[in-house]
Amino acid sequence: MFVRTCRSSCNAWTNATSTTQAGSLSPPNAHRSVVLTLSLQACSARTHESLIRSFASTTSQSKRQEAEAEEKRQVSPRLGPSAPRSSYPSSAEARQKRDSDREFLISVLESSATKRDARGYLQTFGSSAALTSAGQKKPSTIGILGVPASVAGRPAFVQGTEKEISVKRNEAPHVAVVKLRAPQAWDDVLLEGVAKTLTRLRDLGLLSVIVLDCDDIKPNQASSWHETVTQQTDRLLRAIGQYGFPAAEVVDSGIWKSTENPQIPSSVPSKPLYVGFGKAFTTPLANGHILVVPPRAYSDASLQYSKADANDIVIALTTFFAGLQFGRQYSDYRELAGKVSDGQSFRKALVDRVIVIDPLGGIPSHRQGHGTQVFINLEDEFKNIQDALYEKTQPTSAGTKDAGVSARATVHLENLRLAKSTLALLPSNASVVMTSPAEAANINVSRRGQLEAKPDGFAGEVKTRTWRNPLIHNLLTDRPIYSSSLPIGRIKPTHQDEEIALSRMPTTTLAKRGLPVTIFPDPRVKRWQPPQPGVPRLRLTDTCIDLPRLVHLINDSFGRKLNVEHYLDRLKDSLAGIIIAGEYEGGAILTWETPFGLDEETAYREGRLVPYLDKFAVLRKSQGAGGVADIVFNAMVRDAFPDGVCWRSRKDNPVNKWYFERSRGVLKLPESNWAMFWTTPEAVSNDQMMRDYEDVCRNIAPSWADTTKPAD
Repeated sequence: MFVRTCRSSCNAWTNATSTTQAGSLSPPNAHRSVVLTLSLQACSARTHESLIRSFASTTSQSKRQEAEAEEKRQVSPRLGPSAPRSSYPSSAEARQKRDSDREFLISVLESSATKRDARGYLQTFGSSAALTSAGQKKPSTIGILGVPASVAGRPAFVQGTEKEISVKRNEAPHVAVVKLRAPQAWDDVLLEGVAKTLTRLRDLGLLSVIVLDCDDIKPNQASSWHETVTQQTDRLLRAIGQYGFPAAEVVDSGIWKSTENPQIPSSVPSKPLYVGFGKAFTTPLANGHILVVPPRAYSDASLQYSKADANDIVIALTTFFAGLQFGRQYSDYRELAGKVSDGQSFRKALVDRVIVIDPLGGIPSHRQGHGTQVFINLEDEFKNIQDALYEKTQPTSAGTKDAGVSARATVHLENLRLAKSTLALLPSNASVVMTSPAEAANINVSRRGQLEAKPDGFAGEVKTRTWRNPLIHNLLTDRPIYSSSLPIGRIKPTHQDEEIALSRMPTTTLAKRGLPVTIFPDPRVKRWQPPQPGVPRLRLTDTCIDLPRLVHLINDSFGRKLNVEHYLDRLKDSLAGIIIAGEYEGGAILTWETPFGLDEETAYREGRLVPYLDKFAVLRKSQGAGGVADIVFNAMVRDAFPDGVCWRSRKDNPVNKWYFERSRGVLKLPESNWAMFWTTPEAVSNDQMMRDYEDVCRNIAPSWADTTKPAD
C-alpha cells in the first residue's frame, strides 16, 4: 500500500523512542538549571496536552507548598512591634514564579531539540558540570519536575552512531547583537513579550546588546526623533526590568563617529562608526547585564552626539566584539604586535547571533505562494534574493511603482545586506535571525494584524500564545523552526483562502554564511533532460569532479568502502549529474535509469527513463547540523530534478524519517529490504510510472567493496 507523508511523519514511520539521562548542574542560576538538564534530553514533538499533563505533579506540589507557606505565615508568632516579616513568599508570588518557570520549561520542551542539538548547545553555552569525561552520565533530575525522561528525537539526517563531544569553556561572554526596528509602533504587550524573550535568552546563556532603530517617524508625529529615542529607551528598560535581575543598562557613550581612516590596514571594510569606549560594553556584560544602545554616536570632531544609522551601529558592535577593530583600537603597530606575540585573544565577546526584530518579519520568498524564506544559504542564495528584492524597489515596465511594496522591499534588502555584512565578520557557525515582534514575543497576532504587517499595525490587536518561540528554538537547536527542505505543503496551513494561509505561516528567517553549491551540468545554463542515446554525457572521471574527494565523502557518510571500479562502470552510461556542497561536505549523485526489460532507445522514445537519486551523502561531522543535508536536497528538488525524483533506502535506515517528511510518498517494497520514496507529484496516479520506479529500485546492483553487509 502507498503511504502518504503527513505532519506527524516521525511517528508515522516509527513509534520508537530513545531514553537518555541528563547530567546535574551546579550554581549559578540554580533556578534555571533544569533548562540545561532538559536540553540533554532529546525533546519530543509532543502535543500541548501531554506537555501540560507532564507538569501536573509539579502544579500539585507547588499548590501544597503555597498552602504550607500561607499556614506558616498565619501561625508565625510576632516577637514584637518591629518583628521582621516572614521570609516565606506570598502565595501570589509563588504562583507567579511557578507559572513563569512552567512557561519557560514548556518553551524549552517545545524546541524539539535532539540529543545532538542538546550536546551542541551545552558545548557552547552550558556548564562544564553538565557533562562528564568519557561520556559518563550523572543521575537525572527530571523526575523532580514530573517531566518524563523518555522522549523522542525529531528527524535528522544522521547515519551511524554519534560521538561524544568534550565541552570547552571560554571566558568571553556569549552575545547576541539585537536590532529592534520601529519600537515606537509596538504596543506594551508586544514590547514586554520581546523583553521577556530576551531575558529568557539570558537565562539560557546568551546576553543581548540591543540597538534601537527609531527611523520610522511620521511627519505628523508630535515628538521629535530625539524625544522618541529617549521614550523608547525608557520603555525598553522598564519592560526588561520586570523579568529578573540583573536589569538592563543604557550605553550612550560607547559608539563614536570619525572621519579619519584607520591607521592599520585591514581587510574588514572601514565604517565611520566604531566603539570608542569599549569598557562601557564589556564591564556590564561581564556582570550579566542586557545592554540598550540608542541610535546615537559621539563625534570625535565636534564633541557632540548626533543621529546614527542602526545598521552601522550593529556592524560596529559586531566588529568590536569579534576583535576586528584594529585601526582605532591600537595606537601603532607595536602595540598590536605585542598582543599577538603574547597569544592574547582579540575577541571581546562571542557573537553567536545577530537578531533583527522587524514588524515586517523575515525575508519574503521570491517563489510565489511560499511566504517567508525559512533559511538562507548566503553563499549560494544571496545574489538571487537581493536581485528579487531590488526589482521590487524599481518602477515597473509601465513606469509605475507601488510605494508600499517598494518601501517594504527596501527594508528587507537592508536587513539582508546587514546579515551578509555581519556574518562576514563572524565564525561560520554564527547566524542571523530575522523575525517579527509578534513571533519574538511568542504572541499570535490576529489575521488583520498579520496582513497589515507594517510599523503602525500592531497596537490593539487580539493576541494569543503561539506554540513555539523561534529565538529560543534557534538557540537550542541552531536551526529554523521548520526545515528549509520540507515541501511547502508541510508548512502552509490548509485554508481555501491563499492569503489567509500565507498570513498564518511563520515569518522568521534564519541566515547563515553557508556553503557554495556546485551542480554539474549547470541547470541554469541548460535544464536537465533525459539524454539521447549515444550522446556524450558527464562522467565521474571528468576533470570538473574531484573523484578521490567524492569517494571519501561516500565512504565517510555511509561508513563503508565503495567499490569504485564497479560503481564507475555502472554509472558510465546513466549519470545525469552531480551536486556538491562546499568542499565536498555533502553531495548527491543522480542518474537516468532504464527500467528492467527495456533498451535505452525505447525508454527514451517512450519517455520512461527514471530520474533516480543514486547516492545522497553528507560528511559525518556535518550530519544533523549546519543544514548541509537541506542544502543538497533543495538543490536536487528545485534545480536538478524539479519535476520529481525517486530513490530507495533500507527499511531499517534511521534516515528514513528524514526522507519520509520530504517525499510525496513512500512504498515499502514487498519481498525486499527496500523502501521506495518519490517527489513526483503525479506518480501515484500514473501506474506505469510507479511500476518503472519500483523496477529500478528493486534491481539496481549495489557497489560496495564489502558485500557481506546489507546494501544501502
